[in-house]
Amino acid sequence: MRILIIEDDKSLAETLRFQLEQQQFETDVCHDGEEGLHYIEQQSHDLILLDRMLPVLDGISILKITREKNISTPIIFVTALGALNDKITGLDCGADDYLVKPFDFEELLARIRCILRRPQKWEGSKPLIVGDISYNREQKKLHCQDRSCSLSAREGNLLEFFLHNPGQTIPRSSLLAKVWGPDAEVEDGNLDNYIYFLRRRLKSVQSSIQLKTIRGIGYQLEV
Repeated sequence: MRILIIEDDKSLAETLRFQLEQQQFETDVCHDGEEGLHYIEQQSHDLILLDRMLPVLDGISILKITREKNISTPIIFVTALGALNDKITGLDCGADDYLVKPFDFEELLARIRCILRRPQKWEGSKPLIVGDISYNREQKKLHCQDRSCSLSAREGNLLEFFLHNPGQTIPRSSLLAKVWGPDAEVEDGNLDNYIYFLRRRLKSVQSSIQLKTIRGIGYQLEV
């Protein structure tokens, strides 16, 4: 699980990063609203911890833009603004939870666990089905009628992202951020290699689905 921390208090942000990584979460940290929104738009995180009082772009504005873009990543406000009206505003704008500073880390952890337990559209043991294929996330197996093949962890993560967005043109930057992480130092050629691997997997099970190259932009799963 990857968590994005958007917090301008650098000491608190680094403390949260350390504590969350001790709990086996992967984390990314940014300290102003504009950078935070850029990270959010990559849709490479499972949950976001968002401060309200941020430089450049405040937390409420970030939340409104995020929801207007139909990005449904769970967001927990972590803020010093603790008046009732502040909480109501945050939750009404689309936050999933609201935690007032100062707080105990164990309480934050419990709230994170609570949100991550919620059933998601593509989560759980049910296979992901698009067109003539289904993908079993737990077994990392791709099926098409009576044919199947196994995928590597990275192939599976890449395929999942396409299955979330069938028919949509996905920019290369979004694919790299989702599969390798927003700050990963990875060459573009690595993505091309894995697209080639996925195309071979789809061909091996005789699927009619194609991974199309959208020149100058990225790729599209064509059903």
